[in-house]
Amino acid sequence: MSIVEAIILGIIQGLTEFLPISSSAHLRIAGEFLPAATDPGATFTAITQIGTEIAVLVYFWRDITGILSSWFRHLVSSRAVREAMSPQQRAQVRMGWLIIVGTIPIVIVGYTAQSAIREVFRSLWLVATVLIVFGVVLWLADYFGRTTKTLDQLNVPHGLSYGLAQTLALIPGVSRSGATISMGRALGYSRVEATRYAFLLAIPAVFGSGFYELRTAVFNPAAAGPLDFVATAVATVTAGLVGFAVIAWLMRFLTTGSFLPFVLYRLGLGGLLLVLLATGVVDA
Repeated sequence: MSIVEAIILGIIQGLTEFLPISSSAHLRIAGEFLPAATDPGATFTAITQIGTEIAVLVYFWRDITGILSSWFRHLVSSRAVREAMSPQQRAQVRMGWLIIVGTIPIVIVGYTAQSAIREVFRSLWLVATVLIVFGVVLWLADYFGRTTKTLDQLNVPHGLSYGLAQTLALIPGVSRSGATISMGRALGYSRVEATRYAFLLAIPAVFGSGFYELRTAVFNPAAAGPLDFVATAVATVTAGLVGFAVIAWLMRFLTTGSFLPFVLYRLGLGGLLLVLLATGVVDA
């Protein structure tokens, strides 16, 4: 992979990671049209997501540090100190536990389904199909979902439901943000609130997956497949820079806009990909 190709893929990763259109699907498709004409691979995809997740850390820095400090303080402090915590700190502690609960499903599925993640799930026929199917799911959830709940009302069953939705993101084309936001909208959370929790929930899963794949690439390259570390690093940095701008734009957009533009884009891309596959222009 050349540096130019790495920058292109990094830009694509940064542009698509936080929009509900599936960054992994876009990287999978883009690889077919670059000079190398090959799938960048699950390892490359997971590592570049570290860059975009760093963008989440920067953008939500106050939220994240508040959650971590309150959660650790509650965990190690005496009962008297815990009881003296403010309502805001208690809410942060609760959010910390809910992020942990929501992360459990993808840890289990991601670890036990490595073979499918690296091979079966990479089929472009599957990618095209889920782009369309989960585009419809996103539209239904957004259109019919109530906007009555805030994250203060998030509970364990809802957190676990978000987590189960996040496991679907292991299939390129589903979209991590698309699946979790759809679940949030179906449960009655506003667009902004559903998106905020979706981004916070992704942090441990994405970092865990990215560093797991990085470790595999370093210590077990035969399992990870060929990987250009310099090109991957360039793509990761590029993705992080672009991703930060996209988060800032999306959070402003959702205060007044809907997910319909992303739904239409998913349907169009999925339909075009099916045509390209059926006519032999692209190899699945």
